[in-house]
Amino acid sequence: MEFVRNHIWQILIILNYAIALSAVVTILLKKVNPTKALSYIIGLLAFPFLGLIVYYLFGQEHRKTKIFSRKNVLNQSVVKKIQETLELETKAISEVDDLLDQKSKLIPLLYNSEKSKLTINNDVKLIKNGDDKFKLLFKDLKEAKHHIHLEYFVIKDDIIGTELLNILCEKAKEGLKIRIVIDDVGSSISSKMKRQLKDSGIEMNPFMPVMFTKFTGQMNYRDHRKITVIDGEIGYLGGINVSDDYVNANNKRYWRDTHLRIVGEAVKPMQILFFTTWDFVSNSELEISKDYFPEHNCKENVPLQIAASGPDTDWSNIMEAIFVAITNAEDHVYVTTPYFIPNSEIVTALQVIARSNKDVKIIIPKKSDSWIAEYATNSYLELLLEAGVEVYRYTKGFIHAKTMVVDGVFSTVGTTNMDYRSFNINFEVNALIYSKDISHQLTEFFKADLKDCDQLDLQTWRNRSKRTKLIEAVARLMAPLL
Repeated sequence: MEFVRNHIWQILIILNYAIALSAVVTILLKKVNPTKALSYIIGLLAFPFLGLIVYYLFGQEHRKTKIFSRKNVLNQSVVKKIQETLELETKAISEVDDLLDQKSKLIPLLYNSEKSKLTINNDVKLIKNGDDKFKLLFKDLKEAKHHIHLEYFVIKDDIIGTELLNILCEKAKEGLKIRIVIDDVGSSISSKMKRQLKDSGIEMNPFMPVMFTKFTGQMNYRDHRKITVIDGEIGYLGGINVSDDYVNANNKRYWRDTHLRIVGEAVKPMQILFFTTWDFVSNSELEISKDYFPEHNCKENVPLQIAASGPDTDWSNIMEAIFVAITNAEDHVYVTTPYFIPNSEIVTALQVIARSNKDVKIIIPKKSDSWIAEYATNSYLELLLEAGVEVYRYTKGFIHAKTMVVDGVFSTVGTTNMDYRSFNINFEVNALIYSKDISHQLTEFFKADLKDCDQLDLQTWRNRSKRTKLIEAVARLMAPLL
């Protein structure tokens, strides 16, 4: 024992590196992304003890094995029938080729990877910023007749959050079935409000609870989706969470965001997606009735797919859709994203298209809400500028919209950032929209945002200090961990 006391640090260091080397072997055998693997290996070997802690919190996939038992939902007869109905109602891809200008090759990609049906009969409304979203949403919530389902990364009981939760309490007292899924890291609801919700008859469950939410802001496998389904007839999805941060009337910093209100066929896959999450978080047998999938009478024809991705999917569905859309661009690609920490596939796709004399523009925030994410983003910009990509940094406030428009025909709006976390770790949802009208509206949004941006100049950007470049390089090395 005296030997142990006298050599405690040496023993701990030896033990640390024995465990670290074992972890390195595990990482190598998993054949994960080389950049991500290298980041973990360097962390394990260069930072004793800290490297192990970081790897345990963010590199382990032991939680992934328990994520989403989807069979209880997807095997139920009602859901099977709905999926079969969508299959029957879906027009043949060849019939919409002219409308999509050959962008229809995205459709079989998503269908084959995640059974994401192309839905035709949809009415889609683009929503700019939280103020407009909550006006529409509150009206729809107050008019709900049967049920309300919410799945959000962030719900806070601040001014706007309390107003929303009070509406839900009133609707629950009217007899409506209200279900809420909140991410346990992103959301913050007081004990008093939780009691109020429970007393009103509302069921609320956290997604993968953690013990110390203040210290787990980057914990893996978070539910980053923002979904609302009302009576199985109206659906909302996009970038806007439930918090005063997203409402400019209540927020000191201007917040620019984009959301969707959908009526029609596409609400059904949104409903199924919510139920798969609810089945996981509720730990109870869920019986689904056809009342949750009413017949719609939508007369509009906006073709779209609801694409979901996460650790439970076999492929990175949304990332692949974005990649295919970019590589098949014939005229232009307009991207807006708050976090740009892309994988090599997306970087290469953007470079190749820009070097092919296509118009490629990207809007990112000039000032991020995360300094390390900002430096990591900046580390990629010179490569893009050299290839001819035009990079604009938003100066009016914080731009949180996650959108892309390709050739004025295809567009996507959703929760997915262009970063490692959205592509590979978090649970995300996007609408893939095949509509010239929606693409035109999003393009107008994009052009308006450009007026509040500074365009980066390649030569000026190259002249930033060596210290800045070094910080960027370190941040980029840590990008797979962000």
